[in-house]
Amino acid sequence: MTASADQDNAVLDRIIGERRSHRKFAAGIPSNEMIESIIHAGLHAPYAAAAIGSGTDYFRRFFVIRKDSKAMQALIPLVFGEAVAMADALERETARNAGLREQAAGFLERLAMIRGMGMVPGVGTAPVYLVVAEKKGFPPVEAQSLFACMENMWLKATALGLGFQVVSITAQMAENTAFCHILGIEPGKWALMGCAIGHPAGTLSPSIRPSEKEVTAWLE
Repeated sequence: MTASADQDNAVLDRIIGERRSHRKFAAGIPSNEMIESIIHAGLHAPYAAAAIGSGTDYFRRFFVIRKDSKAMQALIPLVFGEAVAMADALERETARNAGLREQAAGFLERLAMIRGMGMVPGVGTAPVYLVVAEKKGFPPVEAQSLFACMENMWLKATALGLGFQVVSITAQMAENTAFCHILGIEPGKWALMGCAIGHPAGTLSPSIRPSEKEVTAWLE
């Protein structure tokens, strides 16, 4: 590789290694330019062109909701209500299924924590809640496209020194009429994913992973 390629490779390796889930944020809101550069990275992620075909609606849209906005105040109870409904449904199901109860124990604990907080972490607890909508198509691979978008934005946020947290319950809001009305999209036509973004409140410990040799099999 050339010197420039070596430098680019080293920078990318460093950013990938530093990418972490931040759940505590400082109060300051990142600049519009920072958020727009993160969106730019997400916009350039791969998408399922063959699945959505041609149309007048662009395949991906972004919605930026600041912590103290009217939109945020309207979204907080909607997302929290979805989490409570999810917890209630899972508790009913695990009451009938001992195997599922054991498997879902950790997730049930997290849902109980959310119920106690009165809001979903990242929605109202971070300076910015960013929702991405991906147009649905056939075959249904929009979830894969959305997470490619999330990964691009996550790496860009890391490069900017910002904290990033995936808010996965956003996916459950795609059929919620009130939630979609606030975004200005038609319920059921778009898949959703969200993330929380802000200046990190502290430094996280390094990410621990096994070596490539421990997890790789070279097949002949």
